[in-house]
Amino acid sequence: MASTYTPLGVEKMATGENAGTWGTKTNTNLEIIEQFAGGYTTQAVTDGADTDLSVTDGGTGATLAHRVIELTGALTGARNVTIPIDVQQLYAIKNSTTGSQAVTFKYVSGTGTSVTWSGGDTSTKFLYGTGSGTNPNIVDVGFVTTTGTQTLTNKTLTSPKIGTSILDTNGNELALLTATSSAVNEITLANAATGDNPTITASGGDTNVGISLVTKGSGVIKAEDGGGTIAAVKIAGKETMWIPSQAMYGPTTNPADSAQVETTATRPDMKVFDFDASTKQYTQFTVAMPKSWNEGTLTYQVYWSPGSTNTGDCIFGLQAVACGDSDTIDVAYGTAIEVTDAGIGTVEDQQITSESSAMTVAGSPAAGEQTYFQLYRDAADGSDTFSADARVLGVKLFYTTDAANDV
Repeated sequence: MASTYTPLGVEKMATGENAGTWGTKTNTNLEIIEQFAGGYTTQAVTDGADTDLSVTDGGTGATLAHRVIELTGALTGARNVTIPIDVQQLYAIKNSTTGSQAVTFKYVSGTGTSVTWSGGDTSTKFLYGTGSGTNPNIVDVGFVTTTGTQTLTNKTLTSPKIGTSILDTNGNELALLTATSSAVNEITLANAATGDNPTITASGGDTNVGISLVTKGSGVIKAEDGGGTIAAVKIAGKETMWIPSQAMYGPTTNPADSAQVETTATRPDMKVFDFDASTKQYTQFTVAMPKSWNEGTLTYQVYWSPGSTNTGDCIFGLQAVACGDSDTIDVAYGTAIEVTDAGIGTVEDQQITSESSAMTVAGSPAAGEQTYFQLYRDAADGSDTFSADARVLGVKLFYTTDAANDV
């Protein structure tokens, strides 16, 4: 009976065969076994046609009979590397071809699966060929390398260390990561069951941990609700509050005169307080300041209109004091802050002063307290040179918040 051969070329000697050469043939078989157990070889991929790998029965050196194969060659188009349909083998294959062309490792016939290196992919893949039936499969085991590009499916990463960025499927930056030395605080992401919302939570070693969202340049933070409405997210910071003259009142001592001034019939009338040109007069108003106010300094602008064509300087001042529950209201105002505005010389024109410097509210400002304000024009001061009534239309207050709302 003659010898037979395996798909990888190992000679299976029949009883009584090969007298006197059995040792040589056995050594050849052992060399073949060593090749597909751990041998390495290179294989040039033909440019222009499939590269068909085959074996010589009873001979060593066949590429497909090696465990590790490195594919080489300069390619100008996608190419196939094929193996016989009956080969069962486990391969580690490195694609070192150049030209950024796709290379596919497959069986020479049948409709089984194959494995492809896309153009430019020079990674090493761990594959096995099933070599069974008429449509055997080439299967990518999913060998993960430190530098290769691989897709991980259903893998659990315990305490992974990620570098400085996460890239999208196109290789573009999706998120940048910055490490802080000895960090103790972090963000916790949590999904949710039906009816609940997923959360982004500040967590860590500190007792009180916030989340800072920082924009670049003039960018704003926006959010979209369930109805598709997109709007800027409110950020605690500088706010304004409008106090019209109608909300003011003249104090018992030295009050400014409340008036309604008609411009032209059916056009805007002006609700004003007329501040005299020769005496120091006052108006007052009160505000229960928002809870979100940081209880810090305030600034203001006066909106007014000249009572004559004079262009002299008009000086306004504002002072304030806060009163809490059970505090006496019979208390002195804080230090006044003054602002100067020159008349523009046209009666019934709108005038707006510059924003004042910072004004400290007297008392001990706290959430929920009522703040009393006193506005004056110091016409008795020689620096006030505006020679007519100054008609105050209102005051805009500027304050700073340190909370998102007043709850």
